[in-house]
Amino acid sequence: MQKILIVEDEKAISGVLHSILSDELTDYEFVIAEDGLEGYKQIEKEDFALVISDIKMPKLSGTELLKQSMILKPESTFIMISGHADIDSAVSCLKEGAYDFISKPIDINRLITSVKNALAKESLKKENKNLQTENKTLKRKVNKKYQMIGDSPALKKIQDMIEKVAASDARVLITGPNGAGKELVAHAIHNQSERARGPMIEVNCAAIPSELIESELFGHVKGSFTGAIKDKQGKFEQANGGTIFLDEIGDMSLIAQAKVLRALQESKVSPVGSDKEIKVDVRVIAATNKNMQKEIEEGKFREDLYHRLSVIEIYVPPLDDRKEDIRLLVEHFSGMIADEHGTAMKKFDDKAIDSLKSLSWTGNIRELRNVVERLIILGGNTVSEEDVASFVRK
Repeated sequence: MQKILIVEDEKAISGVLHSILSDELTDYEFVIAEDGLEGYKQIEKEDFALVISDIKMPKLSGTELLKQSMILKPESTFIMISGHADIDSAVSCLKEGAYDFISKPIDINRLITSVKNALAKESLKKENKNLQTENKTLKRKVNKKYQMIGDSPALKKIQDMIEKVAASDARVLITGPNGAGKELVAHAIHNQSERARGPMIEVNCAAIPSELIESELFGHVKGSFTGAIKDKQGKFEQANGGTIFLDEIGDMSLIAQAKVLRALQESKVSPVGSDKEIKVDVRVIAATNKNMQKEIEEGKFREDLYHRLSVIEIYVPPLDDRKEDIRLLVEHFSGMIADEHGTAMKKFDDKAIDSLKSLSWTGNIRELRNVVERLIILGGNTVSEEDVASFVRK
């Protein structure tokens, strides 16, 4: 139960305040201090949802109590009361951080209203603080999920490029095989850029039917096609002020490519079924596992769009080209999987790591992650070379 502290040297007044407020605020416990010094000691010991304090008191005045408490606990909420009320006292208390100042004789209705408003503000402040903490925790988890692990020359080269590219708004095309970590590169660019405070919207172009990709990217208006029962905001508009990541861009239809090209040229989008143009401020990062020159030669991808997207091109090599990173990746995945399963982290002995390095990883880092999880579940307390031989089929 949250507590309210009443600091008042006149017992008759503190008794009345306690009686009235405890009837109004049944969810709170009340503590009474008979002077400012006792009040300060109470504040040192525990946190109060609200402190109601007189100003003129022996040992330590209410004004000094307020000042010292704000140094000790800046989040404290105070309502000050005084029979010697004047403008200077009120202004002084409010400058020191008091929520309100009420003069004696006390208007009970005014006091109750002020107390309830102060508690509501305190509750909202606490909720916001909890939300900020949750957001920071979630952000740490997300950042950990997209962390780039390894110290191979190939990875260091990519990280150097990311650092240079992130400072600009240049469009980036990330190429490389499936599962190599193209998504991690896209997130790293966004997180290190000036747009990190804005959204990062991901679109898997291969997973969306060609007849719906235009609606998905640019939105639509109600009635524009069968099933359009209400207006829908497109991904480009959702990414306004941030980054849009067009994954598997090589699988996008030629019609959608033409629309994307126009959006990049004009920084405007038009929802399906609408003549309205919407201005968007979006950085575009695209990725593909395809040979784009071959796609262009075969007429499957627009050359002009390719050049628009590939101002900077970053190639992410397969895991087989950076096997020296496998040990660090295994340790990283082992820790992540232990957190997910709520279990202790398992170690892999040196021979197990050497066995993993000897294998060919056609599914790249994604495949390695799945294998690590399998070995953690099925292997011994320390994953051995025998476990790798038993549970990894190549």
